[in-house]
Amino acid sequence: MKKEKLIFGTLGLLGLLFTACDSNDDGTSPENPEAGVESKYIITATPTAAGSEGVADYILTTDAINEGSISTAGNGIEQDGTYRYYITTNNKFFSMLYGQGNPGAVTSYELNAEGSLEKLSDFQSETVQAFAAVDDEILLIKISRNADSPIASWYRFDTNTLQFVAEGQINTQELADKESGELAFFTWITQVGDKVYLPYFTMKGCCSDSFGTIYPNEANIAVYSYPEMEYETTIHDERTSFIGRYFVNGLSVDENGDAYAFSSSVATTNGELSSTLPSAVTRIPSGSTQFDDYYFNIEEASGGLYVTDQVYVGNGKFVGIMASERTSAYASGNQYAIIDVYNQTVTPVSGTPNPETVVLTSSKSNYVSDNKSTVSVGITTETGSWIYNIDVASATATQGKEVVGGTITAISKLDVVE
Repeated sequence: MKKEKLIFGTLGLLGLLFTACDSNDDGTSPENPEAGVESKYIITATPTAAGSEGVADYILTTDAINEGSISTAGNGIEQDGTYRYYITTNNKFFSMLYGQGNPGAVTSYELNAEGSLEKLSDFQSETVQAFAAVDDEILLIKISRNADSPIASWYRFDTNTLQFVAEGQINTQELADKESGELAFFTWITQVGDKVYLPYFTMKGCCSDSFGTIYPNEANIAVYSYPEMEYETTIHDERTSFIGRYFVNGLSVDENGDAYAFSSSVATTNGELSSTLPSAVTRIPSGSTQFDDYYFNIEEASGGLYVTDQVYVGNGKFVGIMASERTSAYASGNQYAIIDVYNQTVTPVSGTPNPETVVLTSSKSNYVSDNKSTVSVGITTETGSWIYNIDVASATATQGKEVVGGTITAISKLDVVE
């Protein structure tokens, strides 16, 4: 294996160590790849065998996700470190370590001509709290939660050259512009046209209530040019609480260029849930930097459920992960529904496990089929972990591949690179 170490000039504060690998790093399952394969599904799973507490995820590859089983035992590529998060963009798979304040490892892969995962890069970057694909780049943001140092640092990573190409800073106290001095904390990143929209909640950043706010009933989205990352304006609304959740995307763009904003209504004050507004959806029309009068009350339409996570499928339809009772600002839901933002309907998905038996859902990374008809999600129950394939048109789920000895954390797909 040939290794080259490069240091990125002005990006030195990242402490990046880039490693290019010529050799193949095989992460295949027992379904060994054969010549002529065109694509593979990528499944990440955390081992659950006895004595495996605190271990890292494994990356598994498979030809199909609608049947059969695959095991974490003796298969896949073991990741270094726990708390891994994933993004697939530009036909590359990126595995990112949440370092809990320390620098974290980032590894990228592609699917070679033999259908095996091949490691492209391995480096360290600052631990970030938001990251998303923007054109052929990944924008990452490390966000301060300290009122004494209210600076968020952003980094642009080129997925073609596999190098960081720019960095900058945002004073989140100035951005929030609150008399109380609260900071803006970005929930996620969404590309809208040629701009980047950063939804945020405001937080005290001090004392015994760092993540608490005295503004629980408002939504804010900071708008930046791209790639310059120059601040343009803030979009504000008081019909919902903040958009998205901590480390959870709440803003998606449809085929018309309209951006739909989901609020879970989970702001907290002094450790208690304090939002008094329902979970709802609002809209920013294409080309606008203002919310219009569109308003969709999710709780009313669903009979009392609220959205914890969602993934856009197409034609105004989302697969929503839903919950019936707010227990914290961070809990993910245990049941599924098709949310139609055009017709303002919520249709429960049948065929998924009893919500009372659900232990974990793969809320951070789910696979949408190429024809936009099916969403594949990972559901772990008290008896095992399976991929469930949700047919959007019929709002029905079918149990697919089982992951033996692991809990599913992400599902994606890569095409072979010739």
